Amino acid sequence: MPVIPLRPRPRVLEFFAGVGLARMGLDSAGFETAWANDISDDKAAMYRAQFEDDVMEVADVNDIKAADLPRADLAWASSPCTDLSLAGNRTGLAGAESSAFYAFTAVLRALPDDERPAALVLENVIGLSTSHGGDDLTAAIREFNELGYSVDVLAIDARRFVPQSRPRMFIIGSRKPVAADESEHPLRPAWTEAFFNDPTLDTHRVPLPAPPNYLADGLGDKLQKVPNDDPRWWDVERVRSFVDSMSPVQRERLDKLRRQNRRYQWRTAYRRTRKGVAVWEMRPDEVSGCLRTARGGSSKQAVVRMGYGKVDVRWMTGAEYAALMGADEYKIDGFRDNQVQFAFGDAVAVPAVGWLAENYLKPLVAGEFSAAAEDAAAHG
Repeated sequence: MPVIPLRPRPRVLEFFAGVGLARMGLDSAGFETAWANDISDDKAAMYRAQFEDDVMEVADVNDIKAADLPRADLAWASSPCTDLSLAGNRTGLAGAESSAFYAFTAVLRALPDDERPAALVLENVIGLSTSHGGDDLTAAIREFNELGYSVDVLAIDARRFVPQSRPRMFIIGSRKPVAADESEHPLRPAWTEAFFNDPTLDTHRVPLPAPPNYLADGLGDKLQKVPNDDPRWWDVERVRSFVDSMSPVQRERLDKLRRQNRRYQWRTAYRRTRKGVAVWEMRPDEVSGCLRTARGGSSKQAVVRMGYGKVDVRWMTGAEYAALMGADEYKIDGFRDNQVQFAFGDAVAVPAVGWLAENYLKPLVAGEFSAAAEDAAAHG
């Protein structure tokens, strides 16, 4: 019996890798990370502890030499979003941190044309679509076009996979010609049309399956079972101040859930400043708000447990951050809780990447979306 050789796993260059959540999603679809980089020693330490290999290079992306990179099929970049996020200062791609995007493309530009990856992904916040009236996203697409990539734009909310509201944009580039697909898709919302319809941009749309529906609950299943006598629960006075700061609408919502006697109800809450006054606002659903880092200007997220006539509040833990990012089994032991929270609040949800990799990136690098492949499939 002849031996059928196994197809090699497609290889990835992972820029701005953080603690490797994109890698976890790509791994689940059969990719292999050949090289990774991040500027943070703390994140790199967590990355190495998780994957137990030596692919991580700690360096500023401006110092990366293209000649030192291994050959790969896909380049992934979760570039800094501080200057694009609604929680940041909205200075756009020209901002001190988000301009690292151009350092990333400079590395690709330095590669010989025939050595550039077949596909690339830029993952960032949805704010990129409106930054400078859309000019920043247009500039990013045009930058990829100049490198020889046609571009698709998707918006994927992690809430389709985990109980956390976390919308993210994925710009997918392909060096291979891709068969056109003009059908509507829920991951290409109406605002993407302006970019697809811009005749100065080289764009494409591939056919994709329908994504999972948004989750409406499930937060309680991702939270740690913290004992009632654990000191992380706030004391009576602090809980009273929490409740007293709420608006009448918020307090009515809390009181209704407090009176439930069948099971505990779980919500998350953020501290906001309204008319110069610090208040607490609680989400109406059993889904976490978007996990963030303090650097982005947002307060930490609190967990609220209500039922049986009581209200209990505590800060969310690092383990809960990991679970809500779809990385329940991540090795966080030995790392500071605030280090874990910072790292995971600055990352991409694992199952969102896994879905994208399985349904888009893997067939893309294999050439399954090419016009020739479409013709072959059509003629059986």
